[in-house]
Amino acid sequence: MQDWPLLVHKIIDHAALYHGQREVVTRSAEGPIVRTDYAAIARRSRQMASALDRAGFGLGDRIATLGWNTARHMETWYGITGIGAIYHTLNPRLFPDQLAYIVNHAEDAALFFDITFAGLVEQIAPKIPSVRQYVALTDRAHLPAIHLPNLVAYEDFIAGGAPDFAWKEFDEQTGCGLCYTSGTTGNPKGVLYSHRSNVLHALIAGQGDALGVRNADTVLPVVPMFHANAWAMAFMAPFSGAKLVLPGPKLDGDSICELLTNEQVTMALGVPTVWLGLLQYLEKTGKTLPDLKRVLVGGSACPRSMIETLERKYGIEVTHAWGMTEMSPLGTLGILKAEFLQLPYEQRLDYKCKQGHPPFGVEMKITDDENRELPRDGKVFGRLKVRGPSVAKGYFRGEGADAFDSEGWFDTGDVATIDRHGYMTITDRAKDVIKSGGEWISSIEIENIAMGHPGIAEAAVIGIPHPKWDERPLLIAVRKAGAVVTREELLQFLAGKIAKWWMPDDVVFVEQIPHTGTGKVQKTALREQFGKHIARAAAE
Repeated sequence: MQDWPLLVHKIIDHAALYHGQREVVTRSAEGPIVRTDYAAIARRSRQMASALDRAGFGLGDRIATLGWNTARHMETWYGITGIGAIYHTLNPRLFPDQLAYIVNHAEDAALFFDITFAGLVEQIAPKIPSVRQYVALTDRAHLPAIHLPNLVAYEDFIAGGAPDFAWKEFDEQTGCGLCYTSGTTGNPKGVLYSHRSNVLHALIAGQGDALGVRNADTVLPVVPMFHANAWAMAFMAPFSGAKLVLPGPKLDGDSICELLTNEQVTMALGVPTVWLGLLQYLEKTGKTLPDLKRVLVGGSACPRSMIETLERKYGIEVTHAWGMTEMSPLGTLGILKAEFLQLPYEQRLDYKCKQGHPPFGVEMKITDDENRELPRDGKVFGRLKVRGPSVAKGYFRGEGADAFDSEGWFDTGDVATIDRHGYMTITDRAKDVIKSGGEWISSIEIENIAMGHPGIAEAAVIGIPHPKWDERPLLIAVRKAGAVVTREELLQFLAGKIAKWWMPDDVVFVEQIPHTGTGKVQKTALREQFGKHIARAAAE
């Protein structure tokens, strides 16, 4: 059989040839809606590659991008990978010092950025000496008036590039993309994807019982390209020829609803906080989304109440997914197997609330602390470990080696169960699980149930010290606007839904819960804030 290298730029070439006129719609950083197609993106990607090559960039160079989901951002990805360089996505939600650390760790040679981040880039520029070229993802008319060395507008940068530039030739194992973890404990660590792993991951994610993106779909990835490759949608949509709608910088409920409606979006992807904002907007305005058929929810656990509201009230099928930066990121999907399709809705919902079962290409097991594999009975908790062709075998520059073993298994840091049908349920991060009296309590399960209360917008559970039981759960909650919810009412709501010994010792109401740069609850900050909290039960 032919040795046909799995190279990312083959995806955009295929899209241009067979789906060239399929639309790509962007809400631009400058404001207006901009329309293009896959043929134009492929042509401009070659111009981008040519311009990089002419500027002296090449194989293995890390090229940073600090951008929203836009057509220009996609062009930079394909242009960078087409010369054997590596796109390195930066998360603008990180602190400036964290960004500077990541750029210096990667030794980025250039930085492409959206104009909304001009001030941030100007702030960190003196701290990132490896960057020798700055490109604002705009035209000359909108070039920000900031002081950066070798600053040029994107349209001017690619203007002299050849639209028929020949992609460079290299092995499919060549580095392609670099993405850093959230760094919730210690410094962020880099995951270096290869061309081969990115293409295989897109094929894995495109399976019918995975994301199953089709040519007839119109897809809106609200999940940003700097969050684990936008869950492969920048690769999956082009190779299937799906219409792609890119939201740019406006991710509020009103703006997302406008795109969903005007572009007749059939499938959308995002973290729970995005859908929470959208549901609040729909509830306030009374609007519906008749074209939207499917929503993929990942990044953190999706509350049962959210799945039920989207499905029953709005007729939108919800797929609960789980993954990690180290997995490119897809790990499991809560797709219902055939034997569950005829179950009553509440029982089907039980399975949809799990993180789901892995698609072909992801191997998974749970072990104890001595690395002994545990039974798949849906009850025993264990350390979740994974391996596969799009799972990292180590971190960039060899850091964090203890997370990987000699057989290729990556310890995810999650505690989970796996049932006999293969459905996996995350019960906690290993560092977040609450150990009370020698037993484990799942903070995630309590959080999801608490968020089913009609007056609660968001909830988080942490362990606080206890003189007898070592740790006990503390429930931290945010009330919905105008809602009146008491400690006693919320605890009563939990009663009967969880084991008695899981019941939180106390409830604290806050205005907001801190989140990481990728939208996950920042429990380290909550533990710092409430670590010395004395629960009423303990005090009494």
